[in-house]
Amino acid sequence: MTRLSVNINKIATLRNSRGGDNPNVLKVALDCERFGAQGITVHPRPDERHIRYQDVFDLKQVVTTEFNIEGNPSEKKFVELVLANKPDQVTLVPDALHAITSNAGWDTIGNASELTELVSIFKSAGIRVSVFVDADERMVEGAKACGADRVELYTEPYAAGYFENRQKAVLPFIYAAEKAKEIGLGLNAGHDLSLDNLRFLKQSIPWLDEVSIGHALIADALYIGLENTIQMYRRELEL
Repeated sequence: MTRLSVNINKIATLRNSRGGDNPNVLKVALDCERFGAQGITVHPRPDERHIRYQDVFDLKQVVTTEFNIEGNPSEKKFVELVLANKPDQVTLVPDALHAITSNAGWDTIGNASELTELVSIFKSAGIRVSVFVDADERMVEGAKACGADRVELYTEPYAAGYFENRQKAVLPFIYAAEKAKEIGLGLNAGHDLSLDNLRFLKQSIPWLDEVSIGHALIADALYIGLENTIQMYRRELEL
């Protein structure tokens, strides 16, 4: 079974645009769980432009499904935040400080020393570690060498090429996924996945452990409601 983790960053962005507490991030997270989400993902950034550090502490108290914290571990405050909350999973993402969103995976070979140390710190605290990588077999092998439990495949290139030639677009991801399976890494995927392209990814890589989806899912919910949207994404994964 491939689990659906809902990234609620966009909810926090909407809240922050007006100040106050509407929409309430905790309520939305609990509603997502009630509607069928099997995990909640947050990606706090140093400028707190969406999820705030305090949100993470508050969510930790109420989330009952899998709690996944994403972020760049080069920031000491991020490492401290994760260790203080001990989520089920931490996903290490090399996003630049002012990046609008994540736009590349780790060079797990060039950053092997840094990643190995960080993976060890988090695993010693009992936290599963996933490393965000491009669909590159060498980067998958590098994540394994660093001690990671899983990799998360950065799927924006797949989504960008899906309508032009979905077979071509998915092929590098199949190769990377097969490498992960071969060497014993768990497999996650995320970025620009949607109701348009999710089913084909799942059909092509049926052993996916988890997908993390935020932007498209929240955008769909504006039209068809949060409960309906989560159920529709779940159905795309239940093949």
